[in-house]
Amino acid sequence: MSTLKNSRDSSHDELGRLLRHWRDIRRKSQMELSLDTGVSQRHLSFIESGRSVPSRQTLLNITQALDVPFRERNGFLIAAGFAPIYKEDAWNAEEMRSVTRALERILLHHQPFPALVMDRYWNVFMRNTSALRFFNAFIDLEARPEPRNMLHLMFDPTAMRPFVMNWEETSKALIQRIYRESVGHTLDERARELLTSLLAYPDVAPTLRTIEAYECEPTLPMVPLSFQKDGQVLRYFSMVTTVGTPQTISTQELRIESMFPADEATEDAHRRLIDRLG
Repeated sequence: MSTLKNSRDSSHDELGRLLRHWRDIRRKSQMELSLDTGVSQRHLSFIESGRSVPSRQTLLNITQALDVPFRERNGFLIAAGFAPIYKEDAWNAEEMRSVTRALERILLHHQPFPALVMDRYWNVFMRNTSALRFFNAFIDLEARPEPRNMLHLMFDPTAMRPFVMNWEETSKALIQRIYRESVGHTLDERARELLTSLLAYPDVAPTLRTIEAYECEPTLPMVPLSFQKDGQVLRYFSMVTTVGTPQTISTQELRIESMFPADEATEDAHRRLIDRLG
């Protein structure tokens, strides 16, 4: 009996810790959260102190108000003694076929320009033919181990880094994007490990090693990318698309990275390059 009670107390403490953690991230007081959810400040205080456990619906309302990602909402539910409700389907699962078919159409219709589908850590699991041809024009993409990570591909001096012309601007924008486009606008442990590994590459600006990139004001809503190929500079910009109303962990965490030519000269040169490699 004592062991069971200690286990429950530990779970309630974890729930309180999670709630305080996400309130701090969102910079919301108990009063503000109370106004957002209709849950009394007293009840929120009791949850955080481990003295009370909310109903499942109340807990879902709280996590919705705090914009907690689905993966972490499951953690709230488990800590409160409920079963997790948000599924994480494998990309080859039958339940994901409608999503993957839609992604395939998006990638196809972005031809002849590169487009990729990545997970929350920028690992590529789908790409169109033009993406493969484009990157193979610079490096042997197939020789790189899978899953291929788009950020490592850009920062690695044995990959795309030597061909990037506007490196200082690009690296700063990419570091900022790790924060800005992280699921739930917060970094988990794996995302922080990714950031640390990127900052360890040579030619990363010292300022990006010493300041939190999310504190930098983003200069553009997209990432400018300029590559040198056969003495010509190809200028692109890159934009990310996410699912607006995701229903599962997998769909919430996916992102579609699409490259667009930034000028007519690049568009013409890009079409010739893709045709030559076809």
